[in-house]
This record gives sequence, C-alpha cells and structure tokens, in this order.
Amino acid sequence: MTPTQPAEQTTAAAGPDTRPWQDTALPAAERVELLLAELSLEEKVAQLGSRWVGNDRQGGEEGRDTNDFDGQGAEAVNNVAPMENVFALSGGVTLRDAARNGLGHLTRIYGSRPLTPAEGAAELISQQRTVLEQSRLDIPALVHEECLTGFTAYGATVYPAAIAWGATFDPLLVQEMAAAIGADMAAVGVHQGLSPVLDVVRDYRWGRVEETMGEDPYVVATLGAAYVRGLQSAGVIATLKHFAGYSASRAGRNHGPVPMGRRELFDVIFPPFEVAVTVVGAGSVMSAYHDVDGIPASADPWLLTEILRGHWDFAGTVVSDYWSVPFLSMMHRVAADAEESGVAALAAGVDVELPDTVGFGGLTERVRNGDLPEELVDRAVRRLLLQKVQLGLLDPDWTPEASVANASGVDLDSPANRDLARRLAERSIVLLDEGTALPLGGAGRPVADRIAVVGPCAADPRTFMGCYAFPNHVLPRYPGRGLGVPVATVVEALEHELTDAQIRYEQGCPVQGTDRSGFAAAVEAAASADLCIAVVGDLAGLFGHGSSGEGCDAADLQLPGVQADLLEALLNTGVPVVVVVVSGRPYALGAVAGRAAGLIQAFMPGEEGGAAIAGVLSGRVQPGGKLPVQIPRIPGGQPGTYLQPPLGTQDAGISSIDPTPLFPFGYGRSYTTFELDDLRISADSVPTDGEFTVSVRVRNTGSRAGDEVVQIYLEDPVASVVRPARQLIGYARVTVPVAGAVIVSFTVHADRTAFTGRDLDRIVEAGQLELLVGTSVTDVPCRGTVWLTGATRVVGADRALLTPVVVTAAPQVNAHG
Repeated sequence: MTPTQPAEQTTAAAGPDTRPWQDTALPAAERVELLLAELSLEEKVAQLGSRWVGNDRQGGEEGRDTNDFDGQGAEAVNNVAPMENVFALSGGVTLRDAARNGLGHLTRIYGSRPLTPAEGAAELISQQRTVLEQSRLDIPALVHEECLTGFTAYGATVYPAAIAWGATFDPLLVQEMAAAIGADMAAVGVHQGLSPVLDVVRDYRWGRVEETMGEDPYVVATLGAAYVRGLQSAGVIATLKHFAGYSASRAGRNHGPVPMGRRELFDVIFPPFEVAVTVVGAGSVMSAYHDVDGIPASADPWLLTEILRGHWDFAGTVVSDYWSVPFLSMMHRVAADAEESGVAALAAGVDVELPDTVGFGGLTERVRNGDLPEELVDRAVRRLLLQKVQLGLLDPDWTPEASVANASGVDLDSPANRDLARRLAERSIVLLDEGTALPLGGAGRPVADRIAVVGPCAADPRTFMGCYAFPNHVLPRYPGRGLGVPVATVVEALEHELTDAQIRYEQGCPVQGTDRSGFAAAVEAAASADLCIAVVGDLAGLFGHGSSGEGCDAADLQLPGVQADLLEALLNTGVPVVVVVVSGRPYALGAVAGRAAGLIQAFMPGEEGGAAIAGVLSGRVQPGGKLPVQIPRIPGGQPGTYLQPPLGTQDAGISSIDPTPLFPFGYGRSYTTFELDDLRISADSVPTDGEFTVSVRVRNTGSRAGDEVVQIYLEDPVASVVRPARQLIGYARVTVPVAGAVIVSFTVHADRTAFTGRDLDRIVEAGQLELLVGTSVTDVPCRGTVWLTGATRVVGADRALLTPVVVTAAPQVNAHG
C-alpha cells in the first residue's frame, strides 16, 4: 500500500463502459497519463484549484443558509484563516461556476460550520455531485479538512494540542491517536488532513507554539513521523506544514520575515520534514506564508523543488497554505497581481492552490499567451491525479454516496477516542515541582479539608483546547451551540476526585485584560482555605482573539493579562498555593518557583484534561511528562530554546542577561525517583561510517512504579563550524516498576553526528564526541567519549536519520546497585 492509498480498496474490473483511465488493472502512473491526455488545458488547470463553499459569507452558494454565521457578517473577529473575510467578500464564485471544468479540492465541508456526520455527509454528496455534473470526464474532487487536535468537526474528539504530544515523548501513542483521527475522517469521506505541524519552535512568543511538538528537531521528527504513519494507515493523506522556517519569524510575529541562513535550515528546520518524507512517505506538503532571507516560501523553487523533490525524492503534492499564493503579490510584493503570483507559485513547485482558486485562475491564459510552459501545469496535474487514483476516486465504481456510506454510524467522540484523549492528557502533564503539597493524597499528605480553586483556567474547558479545536476554531461564530463534546473543568474534576474536600471556586480574573475586580473574592477564598489551587494560563483563539494560537503572538512571556498579579496576591496570603499552568506556550515562572507549594505545567490537555490534571494533583495519576520547551525564569531577554551554540547558553559575566532557564528542556519530575548509571559504550572509536551502542541502567529507587524519559545528548568539543552546545540525538520513555530496573540501549550511527559544514554540504567529521545520557538537557549523570576516525564523509538523504533504541529488563538490584 502506498502512503496515500486507503487501508482497504476494492478493485473493479474494467467493463464495457469503463474509460481507459478507470481500468484498475493498469499501473497508477499509466492511468494518470491516459487521463492527462484527455484533459483540455482548462480542465488541467481546474484540477489545480479548490473551492471553500462554507466560507461564502454572502450566502451565494446554491441553497446555502445566509445566516450561517449568526449575523456576524464578514467581521475579521471570526476569521479562521488570515484575511478570510477579505477573500470571502471578494469571491462570490458559486461551486457550480468554480467546477465548470472540474475541480481539484473541496475545502472543509465538515470544518466550517457545526454539522452532524449525517449532515456533513449529505453536504459532501451534494458538493461532489455538483463537481461531477460540471466535469466532462466525471472526475471527483479530493476533500480535505484540518486535524491538528483531532478532526476539526462538530462533536469530534478534542485531543491534547500538539505541544502536549511533545510532552509525552511517546511516538506510539501519537501514532495511535493519529490512526483514530484518520479512521474518523475516512469514515465520513475525507481524503486529506492538513496536519501535522512540523515547525520547530525558535521563539516562545510566537502564537503557534501550541501547534508544534516543541523546540527539538529530533522530538518533532519522531513524533511527527508517528502522526503521519498513523493518519495514513487509515487511508488519509497527511500534510506536512509549514514548509519551511515559518516558526522562526523575527520577534515571534505571525507571518513575519525569517532571518535565517541555510545552515540553520538544514540542521534545525528541515530534519522533521526530511524524516516524514524519506522514512514514512508523507503524501503532501504545505507551502508556507513567510519569506526566508527575502524569498517567499510559496515561490521558492530551491525549497519546493530542489530540496523537497530533488534531494528527498518527494512524490506527493505540494498544497498552498490558505491564500499564500495571492499573498505573493498582496503581502510580499514579488508579483504584480494574483495571476503573476499563480505563475510564480506553480513554477516554484506548488501543485494545488487552497482554499479557493485565486492565483491559479489565470494560468490558462498565461499558457495560451506563452508566458507559462504547459509542462509545468502537466507536472502538477500528474501529482494530483496520481493521488486521486491511489485513493480510488478514479475507479469505475466510485460514487460520492459510497464514500460516506459509514458516516451515519460513526461516533466522532467514541469511548475509545476519549480513552485515547485521556491517556495522552495524563502522559503529557509535567510535574515541575511537587513542593510541600503534592500529591494531595500522598503518604503523610492527607487531602486538605477546605480547598480554594482560583483562576481563569479552572472553570473554562475551552482553555484545555488549541486554536484548531472546533470549539475554539469555529464555534465562536455560533454562540449558544456549546462545545459539541462533554468536557469536565478542573473544578468539576477535583470535586469528583476529592470527594471529602470542601471546594470553593473563584475566577479571580479573566485570562486577558486588566479586570482585577475578582481579586478580593479570590484572595478571601484562599485565605479561608487550607490549600489554594491556582489554575492560570491561556485561552486559545485566532488572529488576536486569544492569548495563544495562530496570530496570537505575545509581547513577552509574562502570564497573560493580570494573572501574574493574581498569583502574587494569592501567594501573599500565606496559605499554601499549588500553581497549575494550562497553556500553549511556556511562561516565565521565576516569581512563583520556590514560593508555590507545588507547580504543574499542562500543555492544553484536551477534552479529558480536567480529569488528568485532577489525577496528577491527587496522586492517582503518576506524572511522567517532560518539557518539550524550556520554562523561562524571566519574561524577556532570553534566547529561548535549548538548541543554542555556546555563546547562546553561557553566563560568564559577558552580559547582564542570564540565559539560564528556570526549568530546562526535557525536564519533568515524578512521584517516585530514578537513578541512571552503568553507562556502557560499545567502542572507544569508530570510523565516520560506523556505529556504536550506548546503554544505561535506569533504576526506580522510589515507592511507586513510574515512567522516565531517558535522553541521549551529543556534544562536539571541536568542529569546523559552530555547533550546538548540546543536542538531543535519541530518547526513550520507559516504565520501571518499584525496585526494578531496565537497560536502555541506543544504537548511534555516525550519521547521527552529521552537520552542515562551511560549504553547505552535510558532513560527518572525524574527531572527539561526548555522549551524555540523562533525564533532561542539564541532568546528565552518565557521560562518555567516542572518537570518529577516518576521512570526513559527505552524506545525503539516505543517511541514518533515526536512533534505534531497545529496552530490556535488568536484573533486580537493591537501592545501592
């Protein structure tokens, strides 16, 4: 099965009425060529476009409800894509007109307004029937949807945000989640999902940190590959985004220019995409909005053709981010108008324009005028048609009705989904400091009789969800429709968890704004309690209407609004205060650490987040999450991520700003204790094309079974270019029983030490390497040396990209080994 084929695909024999390209006995590529030869230029170009019916705010589509957006009109406050209101007003093209020569994609049938699976299936059938009626050769459209925190549809499971997947350090669980998401989408006729986000965090102020899996390329690569593998196992094409460098915008500002050289692109930004393409076979890549060193990503042939296809042999489709094609003229000013933007994007390697045909609408005329080679159109059409063949859309027995045959019986928020969401949430929560109070039900720590629960994230379930979760993404347009899924708040979950405690809730303040009117009640509740649990953080939104999310960038890393002042007031009561941060980015907690009676970080844990947080607080859930991003000490003036050269990490009196984080990358505590020892390295030296093993023993020296994430880092003492002070090259999350031990063995190929040299070739360089194994980037008790010998090697995309790991049981040992 190719990555873009459905898990099950019926084969129909060619009948007397079967067109040549519908013959399923023929190779897919041959079927594509047969169909391509029949298409007119207009029909070819139509395959490269799309239509977003649900985005027509004028109600211009046939039979469309003009009140779909509750009278909100085209106000930008309800945008779910950048400048969506502008394009919605200027469009007005009906689906029938858009599909007059056929159509490549249908955009977000389920994800634009609240529809049940049955209603969405009926809409999908209607739209596909319109496309087929208008298409001379009966070519259906490919249907795509968003699926970042689960299928972005009404009533679908809201899983933890991607930043929480990073905190799990658990690729198999991420793969299981993605397979479930894919199965739900496939059941209702969706062919392509616009996930995962493989951007590597470079600035915590960027609003889309919550959509990423963190700041380390290897963690993002392995978890992202797991997501791709899971989604495509269900027959849904995964879309890698945003290619490439989007997360490194200047000042963390959405769509900002990216001042980055190619060495950083190769070594930090590219690896997750490279793994997803070359190892897992992702079916699609999305071009991004930004420009790198003055070249817009959506008009960069070096990026979209030379690297992606030439170096990595990518064979899928490149789709544009929404309106990134016309943005080439509107925002970047590298084209005179939308048509010229379309020519530039197509020539660079964009195959399909989403979410509506704007820039590509003029390609036919450009070819007719001789301004654009038809071969470039054919190149893109071949890629899209191949996916339609692989998905079965061009089989003789395919019908819109059959594609959604299972829709009426699908439960988009099934008990199995919710169990997955629960496990992800529980495994993602990071215990930063158990302090004097946690766990609340631990030995010698009885649950307090009177508990004050304070803070804006304690009773608002939307704070558990990312900006691409349907309740935060679309439902603000539909006040009164609720969340679509049941979600217990932290307060409700604590009442269920701690049945003997008297719990009083006070909001204190909203997530954003300057309203302090609730401070007095919150302080009074805390002062009269035995314990205060303060739940603070983010509420995700879009384009400035949230404290986290797309277009919700931060000026600094202080908690939003007046939440920092609320915490200060609560801490000054003298009552023990446990602080729980529910957020999409890390916030500076230096003013809280050491004063709080406990400190927990929960990265937008999804619809089961309330119970997961309550379980960690009570001790029912054993925390094992690790930080995929660092926690700053102060709100500003820091380099941010751990992946820095020595000058970015040193505090030698050369600056008045200390770059040391409060909690480092990979950090996370547990209600048990672990020790790592018995480091063994299989060789003192290996050639630059060799490999070696590194193993350590992990012992549980505490009183409970628990999980530890063993991390192996590389230091390069002397190199031909400046290297990171320390870089993760492998990890393994392991469960260790009480008084038990496991052996964790990493196989490290010399390729895993490769970096981009002075001439921009990727090389494996001879010399000394330091290997450090521990439980965070700074807690590395095991350290050894390996020498690489021989000539410097130039390596390519066929190099070893992963670090295999084997976990075996170790003989039982006493507390002293």
